[in-house]
Amino acid sequence: MFSLGGTELLVIGVVALIVVGPKDLPGMFRQVGKFVGKAKGMARDFSQAMNDAADDAGVTDVQKTLKAAANPMNSAFDEIKKTTDSFTKSTLEAGKPKLSKERQAQADKIRAKTAEMATERKAKEAAAAAKPKAKKKPAAKKVAAKAPAKAPAKAPAKAPVKAPVKAPVKKQAKKPAAKAA
Repeated sequence: MFSLGGTELLVIGVVALIVVGPKDLPGMFRQVGKFVGKAKGMARDFSQAMNDAADDAGVTDVQKTLKAAANPMNSAFDEIKKTTDSFTKSTLEAGKPKLSKERQAQADKIRAKTAEMATERKAKEAAAAAKPKAKKKPAAKKVAAKAPAKAPAKAPAKAPVKAPVKAPVKKQAKKPAAKAA
């Protein structure tokens, strides 16, 4: 309907703020919104009524007939396409060498086995993707306990303990388990 960009709406809002004032501006925008909503509803109802009247009068049937009469090339092209499709299909079927029963059975077995292996592979991939990969956390370093000194008059304030910087964990290759003798 109207093509108002962001800058135009901003200018309209600033002018409305100056003219109406900040106190009454939300109420005014609410009224404008209701009016626009009612206008859109009336336009939608009018459009629907016109379409219904056109359908009742049979205008759509006449319109389809006029389009078909105005463009006779489409009907001719449709017939040509049907003919060429049937010719192409029959030519492709005639050109294929048919397999013997044994070779056809082998081909069917190969297709079935390939499909089966593909579904197994996809199932394994889905299962592997579904399992969350558990990451091993390195063990925390144990701090040796110190023997308490003689009771001082006042305990000194403890300095904040910094967490040790951890080196990145390197993955090691898995080794086969030793056989029990």
